[in-house]
Amino acid sequence: MSDAIVVEPLAEKHLAGFAKLFEAASSSCFCRYWHFTGTKNDWLERCAIRPEENLAEQREAVVRGDLSASGLVALQDGAVVGWMKLAPRASLPKLTSLSVYRQLVAEPDTWTIGCFVVDPSARRRGVARALVQGAESYVAAKGGRAVEAHPRRSTEPLHDEEAWQGPERLFVELGFTAIHDVSPYPVYRKVVARPTT
Repeated sequence: MSDAIVVEPLAEKHLAGFAKLFEAASSSCFCRYWHFTGTKNDWLERCAIRPEENLAEQREAVVRGDLSASGLVALQDGAVVGWMKLAPRASLPKLTSLSVYRQLVAEPDTWTIGCFVVDPSARRRGVARALVQGAESYVAAKGGRAVEAHPRRSTEPLHDEEAWQGPERLFVELGFTAIHDVSPYPVYRKVVARPTT
């Protein structure tokens, strides 16, 4: 496998690889957590017993071009090795209704990084970094003004599965600024450069 990482917006052509990525990472959510409206127990039951419903919902949303299901995939040798949910903040009301984020000012042109999934065989090789680096141009092309991230802060190293919203240090290193610097749930933002015409 080459080291070259190519980042592209998730499209219908990537859906088979997207499904394989989540299976390789033993993740049954298929990026539907922020959209599920049932109880926590309902969600856990669905992920444990009916994960195919999550995948079907995500597939349908991508095919119809629903921006709430948007994000970036990282490819190596044509295989999907990483995913980063990147959607308009307004399309993720479950996230913004959490008590730790309620006081944030709603900005319709802000896009949110909702989660990451990286194939276990490709971890610690720059996949998450490449995805975050691709966020700025993607959001700018969609007319967005800023990208927000919601990492979990911890004094102890997090296991890979606990850092599903990305490692805090990555956002700091890539020029994001803390706009809500409260542990353990800070919020980081980066204003994007609009494309020149």
